[in-house]
Amino acid sequence: MEHGVSAIKEQHKAIVDTIKGITAGDWKVLVVDETTKKIIDNAVSEDEILNRNIANIEQIEHRREMNQTMDAVYILSPLPHIVDCLLADFERGRYRKAFLLWTGVLAPELGRKFSGFRQQIASFDTLFIDFIPRESHLITFRDPWSLPIFFHPACNNLVAEHMRTVAQKIAAVCITLGEIPKVRYYHPRNPTHEASVLCTHLARFVQKELDDYKEWDPNFPPPSSRPQAVLLITDRSMDLMAPLIHEFTYQAMAHDLLPIKEGEKVTFHMSINEGAEEKDMELGDKDKVWVENRHRHMKDTIDKLMSDFQRFIEQNPNFTDQNQDTTSLNAIKDMLAGLPQFQEMKEAYSLHLTMAQESMNIFAQHKLPDIGSVEQTLATGLDEDFKKPKNILDQVVRLLDDPDVTPSDRLRLIATYVLYRDGVIAEDIKRLLAHASLPPSEAEKIINLEFLGAQPTRALKPLRPPPPPLFPRNTKTLALQDEEYALSRFEPAVKLMLEDLCRGALDPALFPYTVPPLDGSDDPLASQGSLRSAAPKWASAHNRQKQTRQRIIVFMAGGATYSEARSCYEISEKLNRDVFLATTHMLTPQLFLRQVGDLSVDRRRLDLPMDRPKPRAPAHLFERPAPPPMITPPAGPAANRPAPPPGGAGGPRPPTKGLGAMTLSSGSSSSVPPPPAMAGDGQDGGKTGKLGKEKEKKRRNFLGMKK
Repeated sequence: MEHGVSAIKEQHKAIVDTIKGITAGDWKVLVVDETTKKIIDNAVSEDEILNRNIANIEQIEHRREMNQTMDAVYILSPLPHIVDCLLADFERGRYRKAFLLWTGVLAPELGRKFSGFRQQIASFDTLFIDFIPRESHLITFRDPWSLPIFFHPACNNLVAEHMRTVAQKIAAVCITLGEIPKVRYYHPRNPTHEASVLCTHLARFVQKELDDYKEWDPNFPPPSSRPQAVLLITDRSMDLMAPLIHEFTYQAMAHDLLPIKEGEKVTFHMSINEGAEEKDMELGDKDKVWVENRHRHMKDTIDKLMSDFQRFIEQNPNFTDQNQDTTSLNAIKDMLAGLPQFQEMKEAYSLHLTMAQESMNIFAQHKLPDIGSVEQTLATGLDEDFKKPKNILDQVVRLLDDPDVTPSDRLRLIATYVLYRDGVIAEDIKRLLAHASLPPSEAEKIINLEFLGAQPTRALKPLRPPPPPLFPRNTKTLALQDEEYALSRFEPAVKLMLEDLCRGALDPALFPYTVPPLDGSDDPLASQGSLRSAAPKWASAHNRQKQTRQRIIVFMAGGATYSEARSCYEISEKLNRDVFLATTHMLTPQLFLRQVGDLSVDRRRLDLPMDRPKPRAPAHLFERPAPPPMITPPAGPAANRPAPPPGGAGGPRPPTKGLGAMTLSSGSSSSVPPPPAMAGDGQDGGKTGKLGKEKEKKRRNFLGMKK
């Protein structure tokens, strides 16, 4: 379901409008790096960029031709090796002028490296687009290493720097959406794990980033009739059931059961044209069938796909024999094979009918109805009649014995049971694993849940009472729900948190503010405050559209699930908000258990990017062009003449003065014009020159240009 506002569209607008404002009818080259290319490709097509007076798109790490007659627009990551690549361009004078755009804040020590190249820099700005919007309301940082960095005991020395990086990305999401939100964060009750302070510290980092931006641009955010946004910062420890149990809505079920690849694009590999061709089919917001069905229960998804196809048959009576069967998935797939004139529709429906059918085959073959029923009881603590369950261990053991239940599902079932019991004695975990015919080493994946706040093992007599639910639910209301959806009784904590927030009932002790509201009110529709009163001159009509839906941004550190993404869309629809889920990375149950298992391995085996050699600018960027070949004098009598004495008049003088001024050092300042004075030179170009001396001073300091 679409709600008008979209993180993809907002990022697209930020990129395209900025490029258009710089080119202004004059042809330029766009230079990107490996990371920014992925960000731009995700939001903007290459044709759209080339249509904005961009003559060519080049990658800064690659070999490129000199182009000293054309200006370049650089969109770069604020990383040391990328700065070195840029400096190499400046030293060679590769382009005429440079318009610099960074995707995030450039560190001051990196900004100071450009002090000798001010004449080449036409403008210097920050775009705040260092994130990947995967759907209209789902944003990822593609950073699976966040979970071990935040929760592995041996990674403590990496946490502060990584937190700063994540905070800048969260702030970038808020800025791109045009918001300076109230910041609230998860503060667990009676925590036992070391990472329990994660959200507290991360929220303070984010608040500082937002405060710095607000100081740099007092006119932000643009005027709006919306209430002030809310940012909720939480982490994976808030809900350990959500990434373990089976979910039976289409998107979550497909990612759990099918071999969906998650790279630059999310794709499913399948045969098309009656098996004549293999193709990776993309699952994204451009696929309207996917968008319309991804959050539906699988039963409803299949009904919708079949009814839509039936409607197509009725609208195209000449297409098929009226007596053909249109009530089974296989029959519909066979009919689609004969639809060459409807290629796009054919591929979309073939894709989703195939995925739905394969998911349902696994559902039936591997006893997922039985597993799901037990999981729902363990996750909610209540049986299908919403009463305290009886003989639940017997039901678990029966499934562990069943040969149709996969080893992966057996492990998930044991982990879910251990969480339901708030811990068991260590010997019981060994017994359950042995009963499930799983290797003893799998115990690590269960015991390591303690790093995320669980208590998987305990003494024979419990040392603490079971913790109360974070968000208690009214069982009388639940009992009225449709029995058809008994396998979907569990609601992720994110959904219950959002419901409490929108009712003004979110516990301020559980979710405190970084800056308590001035009016002391928890009412989400309380006065909009002074942040919305300014009317900056650059605010376009697009930004002034009267949208009254409050925006809520949920950030989940350590990975989010597809059930949590679905919950955010559902709350948007049900409670008239725009809820965005941002997270370090998306989790499937398999990935979650693998990452939890890694929390006890030697850090060197994790292969964290921070532990690898630092990336360096490619050596070819610093290569100098070969000197012109020397001309050999012709053979003959002239070749035997004695050389004239030095300084004599017998021949041309050697270019001693020019040779003395040359250098082979790539870092020598003699290879570029002498730098102009840094202060008050008026050559900064772009927007900075219009802000006045005081504003310019603040801006340079914020963007890391201050010496």
